[in-house]
Amino acid sequence: MQRRDFARLGTLALMGLANLPTAHAEDKPTVIRVSFPGAGTGGRPIQGGSFPNNAHLFKEIDDEFKADGIKIEWKFFPGAGPALNESFANGLTDFAFGHGDLPLIVGRSTGLKHKILLSSGRFGSSYFVVPAGSGAKTLNDLKGKRLSAFKGTAGQLTLYRWLDKFGFTDKDFRIVSLDNDSTKAALATNDIDGTTITPFDLEARGIVKRLHEARDDPKITRPGSVWVGEEFEKKYPAIVQRIVTRLVKVAYWSTQEENREKEFQAWATSGAQAYIDYKQDWSTVSDLRNRVNPLLDEYYVESIKASIEETKKYKLIRRDVSIDGWLEPKYLNQALKDLKLEDYWPQNDAAGNVKVPGRKLVAAK
Repeated sequence: MQRRDFARLGTLALMGLANLPTAHAEDKPTVIRVSFPGAGTGGRPIQGGSFPNNAHLFKEIDDEFKADGIKIEWKFFPGAGPALNESFANGLTDFAFGHGDLPLIVGRSTGLKHKILLSSGRFGSSYFVVPAGSGAKTLNDLKGKRLSAFKGTAGQLTLYRWLDKFGFTDKDFRIVSLDNDSTKAALATNDIDGTTITPFDLEARGIVKRLHEARDDPKITRPGSVWVGEEFEKKYPAIVQRIVTRLVKVAYWSTQEENREKEFQAWATSGAQAYIDYKQDWSTVSDLRNRVNPLLDEYYVESIKASIEETKKYKLIRRDVSIDGWLEPKYLNQALKDLKLEDYWPQNDAAGNVKVPGRKLVAAK
């Protein structure tokens, strides 16, 4: 990432941080453990698709704490969200740089104590695909057949929303649990009859065909979340602020149209999704701020509430979960103020519609 892109924002951020209490040596951790709910193909320690991923790919968090001698320990879990929950439960994770709604809620229901700091992104498209040789024309043609979802992850609820959209439940199909790599292999060998996955690379290779698609439909997708463990947050509030401020700076960079291709190329290095998948999936997004949005606005809050109700409906949690006291927006609000970005991102209402437009962008010369 070109550091000059951050020059103005970096100066403003330092001015804001000057108002924070001075941290003594004993008030700084020796290591900060940051986790992602996923990994690249074959478990490689890299992931793409969001601005928190950019913070890792372009070494922004490492650079933030280099002068302090604080090591950033990056963790990537092929077991996705459930594995991240296990890591945090075992005291091995301080921050999650993106967590899907289902594992986030399940973890909370089991007593995991963390504070949601900002959103890792919102909206996004969803595609229901079948093997290329399938004779299915609609979801109804797949009734009683094998569908896959990575159970325990956000993808499980995404699949259930597709089924609900067409008047079905999970009881109408045989649902098997497969991770991303296994899903692609199963589609190629016709071992499953349908699933939700970004299709463009698989289509180009003659493996799948699209049955349905939903472009940025808030009824199908939900926002991701960035959180910090409560214990870490209480002990190192100044560190939390620095991380949130740096993430907001990365989010800002990630919304600049001139950086679109750089992001896609970097994301594709994980192997989990091909460059063409990002290129085509984001082709309908004229303003990157519509997806790359860190706000904890009305849309974010109501989306998580809706996901909580869904997890209860499908009996995926045993204890109720409340969003009250879960969000800690003060760090995000401070970062937006320090960076003079309070009006930069659009705010969405509960239904996902624009409630307050974002700052008008200056056309590139």
